[in-house]
Amino acid sequence: MLFHLSIDSQNPRHVAGVIAELFGSNTVVPFPPVGNGASFMALAADDRNTGVEVYPRGTHLRPGEDGAEGEVVQGEGTLSSTHFAMATPLEEEQVLAIAAREGWTARTLSRGGQFDVIEVWLENDRMIEVLTARMQADYLKLGSIAKGLASA
Repeated sequence: MLFHLSIDSQNPRHVAGVIAELFGSNTVVPFPPVGNGASFMALAADDRNTGVEVYPRGTHLRPGEDGAEGEVVQGEGTLSSTHFAMATPLEEEQVLAIAAREGWTARTLSRGGQFDVIEVWLENDRMIEVLTARMQADYLKLGSIAKGLASA
């Protein structure tokens, strides 16, 4: 089960706000442990307080030395393979409208004919997969430890 994950963006406060809107919660809080006050966390209104931490672009995590806690450092950031799939209570048209309002690329696509997602490209360079109730139902039919994802 996922409790939180982190991504980076050019405008962490704004991107966290849009993710919170997609969660259906609109709850964004500062995330002071990273980014010197420039990081924010979007929170879902679910039973485990699922969150997405949004750090300033170029923030990297690296292990600490000699057993110390990991460090946060700034570096050069470009495109990233990091992405996540999230559930939304919104309808497909609402998700697409939010992305359009932001000027972000968004499109509904099939993942191997197994389930659909709405690819939303945050700031047009970081992709998230947003799943409506229908898409979640199809995804959950495939993803179980017992069956394996699409019988891989």
